[in-house]
Amino acid sequence: MNFFEGFLLVLHVGVALAICGFVLLQHGKGADMGAAFGSGASGSLFGASGSSNFLSHTTAVLAAVFFVTSVGLTWYAASHVAPGAAERSVLDRDPPVPKSAPAGAPAQPAGAPAPEGSKAGEVPK
Repeated sequence: MNFFEGFLLVLHVGVALAICGFVLLQHGKGADMGAAFGSGASGSLFGASGSSNFLSHTTAVLAAVFFVTSVGLTWYAASHVAPGAAERSVLDRDPPVPKSAPAGAPAQPAGAPAPEGSKAGEVPK
């Protein structure tokens, strides 16, 4: 992983956490009904509707940054192949070759009864 990929990854995770926080700070659609009856929202930091506009605009900007970092990480992963890794598809690769039995071992299927005259678990000579 180089500096660019690490920076994008840290930015991506940070933006994702910020989006979660800003979405949780926003009020639902029914929360503004209390302001209509004088709940004192006009005396808040952002004014009567400033808080919802600020939070929704910030969430939209963070969503755009999240989208751009997602595309950037995808592009980087697709264009930069790790050294020594094959550039072909997994489906094009040869299947793994099963390990064969040792040269001196008899070919006996698993679960087959032991030969006559030997005890269970005893290795034939």
